[in-house]
Amino acid sequence: MGVIEDAVRQEIADLGVEQIAPGLAAAAVNLARHQDETDAPTAAATVARDLRAILLDLRKLAPVQSKGDAVDDIAAQRERRRADARKKRTG
Repeated sequence: MGVIEDAVRQEIADLGVEQIAPGLAAAAVNLARHQDETDAPTAAATVARDLRAILLDLRKLAPVQSKGDAVDDIAAQRERRRADARKKRTG
């Protein structure tokens, strides 16, 4: 595997879209492999454009991940304050 193929496989895994759109995921990996193997500038540009388009589609299909965003941080702070308040009330 080449550098681009490795990166695309990692991005697909991080997005969690392989089960949602297996054909698009396979097409992205295939294009990445061609990108790694080509030496022709015109072919590389065409493959890069197509790969970019497929990755954009995959990102749109990715499930929303709620870990670590500002809303989760606020909810965690609120829960800690409530737990501290309950602890103070009960002794």
